[in-house]
Amino acid sequence: MRRSLPILVVLAVLGLAPAANARVVELGADAVPAAKPSCPENCQGLGFVTGYMGNNGRASNPMLVRRAGKIVAFTIALGKPDAEQVEFFENLYGETPSARLSILRKGKTRKTRLTHRLVAQSPVFRLERYFGSSPTFAFDDPIKVSKGNIVALTVPTWAPAFAVGLPRNNWWRSSRRKGRCDNVSQQAAQQMIGDIKTFGCTYKEGARLMYTATYIPDPRPTDGSGKKPNR
Repeated sequence: MRRSLPILVVLAVLGLAPAANARVVELGADAVPAAKPSCPENCQGLGFVTGYMGNNGRASNPMLVRRAGKIVAFTIALGKPDAEQVEFFENLYGETPSARLSILRKGKTRKTRLTHRLVAQSPVFRLERYFGSSPTFAFDDPIKVSKGNIVALTVPTWAPAFAVGLPRNNWWRSSRRKGRCDNVSQQAAQQMIGDIKTFGCTYKEGARLMYTATYIPDPRPTDGSGKKPNR
């Protein structure tokens, strides 16, 4: 569910100053089994949607933030659709494949557990130059996250960042409307800060959203004060 990365290497890449006791965690990186995006074979993609993994084959809630900190980058694994597949996606979703990271806060009661508010979001990144690879997009301004936030993927247009044919304990949840889960052309991408959507569709056919998020938890105070560090 979470893979620790060499802190000095990551901080150097992202241009960040090292912090005391800092460590870097790649949320979602320990998914099992290993998978690759479905395109061009059995090509399926994502479009007009915000979603996150409910279980990645190893554990539940792999994109849940368990301690306040910052998201500094995300990585998205992209298939390489052929010309005919690209044309299909462009006709359905628009010409420019793109994605961004979204930070969600879900409801706390049983009745509101599928209600998600968008509290922060990264810029939109174009993807067409990176088909067949796994680019990492670092943020100029790290995104602050709180305990309990969910780190989701938003696809404003389309993205070949989807793996299929996995065990059924790989499942994901989307911002599409309940009862319309098979309508993949509905505009369900969550893109306005403060927007609230009911994530009415859970897909348990053994599929995976192919992204991870680079997260740096806040250091724990060691002086017994329990106070958070100054930011």
